[in-house]
Amino acid sequence: QVQLAESGGGLVQAGGSLRLSCAASGSILSIYSMGWYRQTPGKDRELVAYVVFGGPKKYADSVKGRFTISKDNDKNTVYLQMDSLEPEDTAIYYCNLNYYTDYGVDAVDFWGQGTQVYVSS
Repeated sequence: QVQLAESGGGLVQAGGSLRLSCAASGSILSIYSMGWYRQTPGKDRELVAYVVFGGPKKYADSVKGRFTISKDNDKNTVYLQMDSLEPEDTAIYYCNLNYYTDYGVDAVDFWGQGTQVYVSS
């Protein structure tokens, strides 16, 4: 069984900052990537940023230069530093874990329950 502990959402004024964190634990052989996605009512879930453990980082164009994703390998934790927040960043943010359960099998996805970010104008 795998658990994702998300934290850091909340209410902030436009131009402010928030830091999200997501810690993975449980039956994880190794992690391929962790990242953050977001969703607003009536829209599909979209990528915000992800980091491949031992590999590159990827950001949505809309957050480049404002958000920074980082990781702590020892803690199986990923962080999302969100600066210069805009009302358009208001959404539920979901942590994604892509991990291996065993040798020789494909990596699988696991999602957190989400944390609300609300940016007021």
